[in-house]
Amino acid sequence: MASFVDYSNSSDSSSDGDYSGNPRCLNFSYAMLDSATLSQNFEAITGDCGKHKKNPEYYESMILRHNRLSVIPDAVALFANLKLVDLSANNLTFLPESLLLLENMTSLIAKNNLISDDGIPKNLGHNKALREVNVSGNCLTRFPEQFLELDNLKFLYAGGNQIPEIPNNIGQLQKLRVLYLGGNCLTEIPAEVGQLKRLQALVLSDNYLESLPSTIAQLKQLKTLLLHNNRLTTLPPQIIALRELMELSLRENPLVVRFVRELTYNPPTLLELSGRVIKSRNIPFNAWELPHHLATYLACAHQCVNPKCQGVYFDSRVEHVKFVDFCGKYRIPLLQYLCSPNCSNQPVSSSSDTDSDSDNCYRLRKVLLG
Repeated sequence: MASFVDYSNSSDSSSDGDYSGNPRCLNFSYAMLDSATLSQNFEAITGDCGKHKKNPEYYESMILRHNRLSVIPDAVALFANLKLVDLSANNLTFLPESLLLLENMTSLIAKNNLISDDGIPKNLGHNKALREVNVSGNCLTRFPEQFLELDNLKFLYAGGNQIPEIPNNIGQLQKLRVLYLGGNCLTEIPAEVGQLKRLQALVLSDNYLESLPSTIAQLKQLKTLLLHNNRLTTLPPQIIALRELMELSLRENPLVVRFVRELTYNPPTLLELSGRVIKSRNIPFNAWELPHHLATYLACAHQCVNPKCQGVYFDSRVEHVKFVDFCGKYRIPLLQYLCSPNCSNQPVSSSSDTDSDSDNCYRLRKVLLG
């Protein structure tokens, strides 16, 4: 049996954190350990507490990153007081069920491994103490439903996988502050993301997103929104309501050239022209005097967003670009719908809009467009 080596006071060259000097940290990082050797080291601790004067329950952190581990020994469960377990940069294809016995674990970091969908323990959601989970840089092809059971989760990192969608019940994670899903295969974001009331950072970069839900505006505490390297052609106008937003990254998106070029306007039909005259001139009518489909049609008129225009539209609308100046240098394109091409030649922002934009100019500090 190999002799036990206590790495708890060794230096760690990783930029993720320096654990040297922490006597309660069992640091095996960069030790070139395989699973068999790690098991022997565990036996040296658990089998001869007197020799080392430290029993397994003494340790609160275990750092195993940058080794050659393919399996984590079940003896890890004997370290009952572990709060932080870092398994990053190994060859793990699954997380062991023994981790579920660590009832005090608040941080589980397993990034840059080979973990597949079946490699996430089915009962992981039972670990109610978990505050942070990091499975970035693995082989996940779906969002692990187990994460949704972690009621106290605050930080979730699952970037650099192959996740195609976010489940609609993502709103269950009411305490979530950071959601990192950059570098996946997302094509859309569910409206339920707006239910994450405490979210402060949302990272969706390096995906295939073409639009965002308007419910993004419900994230009142959001400070960072990273959207670079997507397929966004527009942003929801409601994004201006994000008063706490300090960083917005939009580079490598076809936001300006493409969606300005593709602006469309279909001439109104005779039906729409008639409907516009009735609505804009307030011509009185009784719904019972008209065929049901005409009464319904007249009821669905949309008011032109230009406050200087009293026009309405039904189906034929002008897609108009409003460039909102957030911080004096970068102009963010937002899409608006107008009733007529003439409106696009007139200012479409009211004084209240201008005040709101100016307020956001002051608050937003960093916008990356290129």
